[in-house]
Amino acid sequence: MAMAMSCIGGLVPFASPTSKVYKNTSTSCSSSQLSTHLPNEHANDINSNNNGSNNKFSYSRASPSERWPHLQLQLAETYPVSQTPFSATPPQLTHVDKEAELSLESSMSETLEVNDETQEKLGRVSKTRVKKMTKLALKRAKDWRERVKFLTDRILGLEQDQFVADVLDDRKVQMTPTDFCFVVKYVGQENWQRALEVYEWLNLRHWYSPNARMLATILAVLGRANQEVLAVEIFTRVGPAVGNTVQVYNAMMGVYARNGRFQKVQELLDLMRERRCEPDLVSFNTLINARLKAGSMLPDLAIELLNEVRRSGLRPDIITYNTLISACSRESNLEEAMKVFDDMDSHNCQPDLWTYNAMISVYGRCGMAYKAEQLFKALESKGFFPDAVTYNSLLYAFAREGNVDKVKEICEEMVEMGLVKDEMTYNTIIHMYGKQGQHDLGLQLYRDMKLSGRNPDVVTYTVLIDSLGKANKVKEACNVMSEMLDVGVKPTVRTYSALICGYAKTGMAVEAEETFNCMRRSGIRPDFLAYSVMLDILLRCNQITKALVLYREMVCDGFTPDHTLYEVMLQALRKENKVEDIKKVVRDMKELCGMNPQAISSFLVKGECYDLAAQMLRLGISNGDELDDENLLSILSSYSSSGRHKEACELLEFLKEYAEGHNQLITEALVVVLCEACQLDAALKEYSNARVSGLFSRSATMYESLIRCCEENELLTEASQIFTDMRFYGVEPSESIFKNMVRVYCKMGFPETAHCLINQAELKDLLLDNSSIYVDVIEVYGKVKMWQKAESVVGNVRQRYMTVDRKIWNALIQAYAASGCYERARAVFNTMVRDGPSPTVDSINGLLEALVVDGRLTELYVVIQELQDMGFKISKSSILLMLDAFSQAGNIFEVKKIYSGMKAAGYFPTMHLYRIMIGLFCKGKRVRDVEAMVYEMEEAGFKPDLSIWNSMLKLYSGIEDYKKIAQIYQQIKEAGLEPDEDTYNTLIIMYCRDRRPEEGLSLMYEMRKVGLEPKLDTYKSLISAFGKQQLLEQAEELFNELHSKGYKLDRSFYHTMMKIFRNSGNHSKAESLLSMMKEAGVEPTIATMHLLMVSYGSSGQPQEAEKVLTNLKETGLNLTTLPYSSVINAYLKNGDYDVGIQKLMEMEKEGLEVDHRIWTCFIRAASLSQHTSEAIILLNALQDAGLDLPIRLMTEKSELLFSELESCLEKLEPVEDNAAFNFVNALGDLLWAFELRATASWVFQMAIKKNIYRHDVFRVADKDWGADFRKLSAGSALVALTLWLDHMQDAALQGYPESPKSVVLITGTSEYNMVSLNSTLKACLWEMGSPFLPCKTRSGLLVAKAHSLRMWLKDSPFCLDLELKDAPSLPELNSMQLIEGCFIRRGLVPAFTDITERLGLVWPKKFARLALLSDYKRDKAIQADIEGGKEKLEKLKTKVGYKRKRMIKKLRKRKFTRRPLSNPN
Repeated sequence: MAMAMSCIGGLVPFASPTSKVYKNTSTSCSSSQLSTHLPNEHANDINSNNNGSNNKFSYSRASPSERWPHLQLQLAETYPVSQTPFSATPPQLTHVDKEAELSLESSMSETLEVNDETQEKLGRVSKTRVKKMTKLALKRAKDWRERVKFLTDRILGLEQDQFVADVLDDRKVQMTPTDFCFVVKYVGQENWQRALEVYEWLNLRHWYSPNARMLATILAVLGRANQEVLAVEIFTRVGPAVGNTVQVYNAMMGVYARNGRFQKVQELLDLMRERRCEPDLVSFNTLINARLKAGSMLPDLAIELLNEVRRSGLRPDIITYNTLISACSRESNLEEAMKVFDDMDSHNCQPDLWTYNAMISVYGRCGMAYKAEQLFKALESKGFFPDAVTYNSLLYAFAREGNVDKVKEICEEMVEMGLVKDEMTYNTIIHMYGKQGQHDLGLQLYRDMKLSGRNPDVVTYTVLIDSLGKANKVKEACNVMSEMLDVGVKPTVRTYSALICGYAKTGMAVEAEETFNCMRRSGIRPDFLAYSVMLDILLRCNQITKALVLYREMVCDGFTPDHTLYEVMLQALRKENKVEDIKKVVRDMKELCGMNPQAISSFLVKGECYDLAAQMLRLGISNGDELDDENLLSILSSYSSSGRHKEACELLEFLKEYAEGHNQLITEALVVVLCEACQLDAALKEYSNARVSGLFSRSATMYESLIRCCEENELLTEASQIFTDMRFYGVEPSESIFKNMVRVYCKMGFPETAHCLINQAELKDLLLDNSSIYVDVIEVYGKVKMWQKAESVVGNVRQRYMTVDRKIWNALIQAYAASGCYERARAVFNTMVRDGPSPTVDSINGLLEALVVDGRLTELYVVIQELQDMGFKISKSSILLMLDAFSQAGNIFEVKKIYSGMKAAGYFPTMHLYRIMIGLFCKGKRVRDVEAMVYEMEEAGFKPDLSIWNSMLKLYSGIEDYKKIAQIYQQIKEAGLEPDEDTYNTLIIMYCRDRRPEEGLSLMYEMRKVGLEPKLDTYKSLISAFGKQQLLEQAEELFNELHSKGYKLDRSFYHTMMKIFRNSGNHSKAESLLSMMKEAGVEPTIATMHLLMVSYGSSGQPQEAEKVLTNLKETGLNLTTLPYSSVINAYLKNGDYDVGIQKLMEMEKEGLEVDHRIWTCFIRAASLSQHTSEAIILLNALQDAGLDLPIRLMTEKSELLFSELESCLEKLEPVEDNAAFNFVNALGDLLWAFELRATASWVFQMAIKKNIYRHDVFRVADKDWGADFRKLSAGSALVALTLWLDHMQDAALQGYPESPKSVVLITGTSEYNMVSLNSTLKACLWEMGSPFLPCKTRSGLLVAKAHSLRMWLKDSPFCLDLELKDAPSLPELNSMQLIEGCFIRRGLVPAFTDITERLGLVWPKKFARLALLSDYKRDKAIQADIEGGKEKLEKLKTKVGYKRKRMIKKLRKRKFTRRPLSNPN
């Protein structure tokens, strides 16, 4: 526990010098306590009771209240100050860390006391001292010296309970008035109380009237004892006859000067002149001393004071100059010291050793130890030898720099020169150790000092207390104070201030206050630091009343708080809402400190008194005061830090109107404030107005605020423009601006510009030590695949900072990873492992990402194993990265494997992981996996979000499971999720695919109501669906709506509408679309014209199609075979084979080479021709055009044909428009139609081999048994069906591969070249009596139960021989016929037509049975079936009516029973 100081009775102004200080748990400053109204005997009794056997000296006449009772002076009552622990830690003090260098510096430069005793020391013999005497005078002088010494020794040898009167009344020696003056002086040097007792005794006895010399002597004694109050009273009471002498005035001025009371000294000087007492040089030296102690050394103040002396008719002497130089030394003011020294030299005043010592001290205090040493070495050449003061001054110079070796060297030289280390030497070194924090060495030196016989003085103790207090060692500082009092060294104001600051710094507010009170009771007047610290403590401990009292005392003593203390004071008063006290403080700031309203407003803002601050500033500006820029910026800064941006803007608007000449500053400030208030638009507008008006700002702060706000709001272009303006106007960017702009250019994707800014900042020695700046640049270089530049950034960092941060290494790895440079990324990774810093999860993920980008997914497992062998643990994020990579690659097997391994390792799936997995399964159409994953997800406590539901919608839409889509949509609604664009678009497309465009249109309107707009593709799907459903009006209405609303429709919309108009036979509207396209700025292409020609061709108007071709020719375009193929196809479909052949020949004449489009047209027409001769004619025309392969396949049986076909397909594979695919489809139709089934099978299998057809057309070997014949032509599909049934028959007979529960055949719903694949395959399978039935939930699917299918394949007569064979010769007629989009066997057409028209869709077995009957029997069977259906319907109606009657009768017979309302039990 720190020791609190108790002043028992206080060190009152007249305490005995021999009072002992006792140390128990607290340091007590005890002195004699007098009861001023008691007799001496009673007072001694009290003192005996209080102090035991230690009788203390008391002298009631020394009490001012006793001597001058009419002044009503009262001493502080004696009371013990209890040591109260300070339990609550107060806020951090502001003045603790502002302590001055307390003791050493002041003691070394102690301002000269100009009096009779110091005249000789400063270079001149005092006028009041005894001059050179004769032998008789010497004898007499010896006599008076003996008398004075005798009487002085007797007085100082008195016990505490003895009085001076006992010695003086004895009259053993005859004393003169001059003798008594010397007695008072010499006694006062040891004990000012005894000296005052002598002076009072002389006054009481009236033996000698006080003369000027006696009065000057006692005043000097009281001044040295810091008893200003007593000195003032004595000087005031003395008569004018005695007091009106220059010696008395000088002595009284010396009393004031000691405390720096310059105003009082000036008043005395003026009083001297009023009373016609001419001041002498001592008077002016004292005045200078007081001025220099009263305040800091202002520029040219020393020269002004010297000129003042000269204007009085006096010549400054060595004392004057030494006083001024010593003051400069105390304030470390080298410039003023040099001016005084030069003035001294110019006026022929020779410097003495004191002067040089002071100059050495000045150099040392200004940190110029080398200059001090130069002057020290030059002393001998100037005729002076260094004394102890010289060495101590030089010692201080190096001690101030902490040069321990040099300090030791000077000490050794000092001892060698015969000088001993005095108190000042020890004090300097102790102070040096204290500043270095080596308190143990300081305390050890303090002990060595005492052992060497040197008594530590007040400076020693003050230095120790100060250094220990600053180091928070308050207990040790308190112990030092106790030792100081024990040895009788009286603390000074600096000593107390040092201890108070120590208490304050450690938060011991109570102890600090007790010490402050003890100092005042001891008669020591607090200085500025003591007042400031104590006031700060009281304010921060919320003791406002005490603080205000102390503040008034401080002001009365001539001190005013500094700016920081005023801030604290105003804040404390504001918190207590003491408005009147705030106004009083503001008045003091104005009257005492001379602050203008603007400066006061700044303090009020910092004190959070915003309204009053704004009033003061407005008042100042309204009164015509010039706006202080710094005060304004301080006010705005305080406003901004407290978030009062609105008030700041209002203030600036006011200043903008009334403060002329500051428009640029106000504009800049307004922009900054608006940025702080996040009103970026207003700030940019203000900045733009300033640019327009020509106010080119030079404020980096404004640009920094604008750029920072633009970056935060992602206004990157604006930030770049502002930075460009800034550079154009010559404003140097700060480090913060460089950092902001580097980030801006990185976000804009300009890493090279950002890199250039970093280089510029480094050239300006702006160390951008924030690693995130370099990381941003490296990352952007990586994103733009410029990893070489990223390498150079890292190289620069290594060269400049030696070490590279882990984030920078990881950023470089990521840059390599973005370009797939795994080897380089691995090299960096190995460097981190070898040299540090160690790699992190981000480093590992960078390696894996490099492999992923490079497409080396198979190596991921190898790298993972290597890392695990190196001791790295694979994190969950690394596993997710791998899983995402395989998911992007669509590798479901690897994804499932990684997922299982992750769960086995204890990593729980996250929402993101479920999203990835479900998305992958949806893309792969793994319905069961998706449903299982959703179930698992819900079991784990996760709820599917909208993105998962959307993925599932797309899945079921892709497989056309519309029932599931409806369920998912219902679940979305039940979960409270709002459908987004993807949801609505997917649902609308689903309705379009399900041929329910009306519902899709309704959903589109609902989508628009919630503020969402469908995609153009969605509109296109709706239009197309309406077209397929022959809902021409709705399609046209939707198209016109889009066109009228200004949507930018691409060419595909117009093509879709052309197809719709073509299919509906409305060819005029199809032609009108051409003009609409041109008006919309969409130029029709050859493909557009092709569609129009196809439209005419499909409507049986080949001539119109030919007109379109003619128009195209007239445009001068380079035509391809596409428009010719449209015209030729139109004629061939119309049966005009001769005209078609003629157009072929015309095309050849025009220089166009016959290509795959023409081939496909002729082959397809041949496959649909009724007679074989017609097919031969068409194929011969192709042969004449250069393609003989089709006719040879029809008529020849050579194996060479296979290689020729293969060669032909190889040539067609790279050709656009699916040339090979369409060619094979046409050949399949042709060969199947003319019963060349084996050849057709061979062509089909070659197409699969060449990847023209998919490999998974049927999947019996994959245990799936499913087949997908979509996009195949009718003939190719029939070949595929026969081969598929053959494979399934073999599997059924062998029992392997096993079949699933049901087998699915996908036919699709689309028509190709007017042929429906779904109708064709159903007709074939129905004729065979197969178990395949249409799917109930999806159109375009045929499903058969596996067991029924296997039985049918084994037992059906249609399946006895599924081998495909060629007919021995070509039939005369085509074996197939196209009827209503169905490509069926010609002999089946009558039966198919009869059955479907009369019975509609029937089961396959029933169809097969009816088809095999003769026409007569089939007619009877169909008629019987129709009649049987009617009878069955009638029976059903009768049965339903009978059951209903029985139910009603039963209800009537039921007995009514009343049930109880509640259970009686």
